[in-house]
Amino acid sequence: MTALALGLVGLLGLVIGSFLNVVIHRVPRGESLVSPPSRCPACETPIRPWHNVPVVSWLVLRGRCAACGKRISVRYPLVEAGTAALFVLLALRLSALDQAPALPAFLYFGAVGLALSLIDLDVRRLPDRLVLPSYPILAILFAGAAAWRGDWWALLRALLGAAALFAFYFAVAFIHPAGMGFGDVKLAGLVGGVLAWLSWPTLAIGAFAGFLLGAIVGVALIAAGRAGRKTAVPFGPFMVAGALLAVFVAEPIADWYAGLLGLR
Repeated sequence: MTALALGLVGLLGLVIGSFLNVVIHRVPRGESLVSPPSRCPACETPIRPWHNVPVVSWLVLRGRCAACGKRISVRYPLVEAGTAALFVLLALRLSALDQAPALPAFLYFGAVGLALSLIDLDVRRLPDRLVLPSYPILAILFAGAAAWRGDWWALLRALLGAAALFAFYFAVAFIHPAGMGFGDVKLAGLVGGVLAWLSWPTLAIGAFAGFLLGAIVGVALIAAGRAGRKTAVPFGPFMVAGALLAVFVAEPIADWYAGLLGLR
């Protein structure tokens, strides 16, 4: 991709990241995303447009509200900058994989995955208000990519992957309901569809990576005395992180493993 295209993708990420801050704050509370306009969480003074520029405004105001002077969490600019960085990295990776028509779907998944991860960390749930509409949205975006590329098998593979990972998580939740919430099951369908669009190995590696990351963090928390063996840890962030990691590393891992088995 050209530098101009990457710059535009990065700017889009900043704007989307600013909106994600609203989503993360309001969706768990059942509030509207459009009304009232953005306001200070402390004094509830509406934020002026020139004080609402992603990242820049927080830095200029030194992390404080322009009206009351109360501190504004550093998470706001981090979400904005992180979304921009994620968008640029996904654009580079999808371009390298010759999957540019599917970029809108992956950007959407990255954005909603980030919002769901932070909400899960905050309130220990994955709201249907975000998860369920993502199914038709991703289906439409992938259908458009399939039509553009003339690759309908990729779309069918995504649908099968979504159903397969949903069924697997459903079975885990049914067998061990204390260890898996149904919100994770519904998120699994999204993860499965996104990963299977690329390939079956990407789906397998991404699904495994989610459990591996969760296990590593769980052991680290227990070792640090921050959690016990029965402490509930939100699993959604690990599912999303494993999926995004697989987008970048699944192909070289699959190639290495195939070479190890003498299949290449």
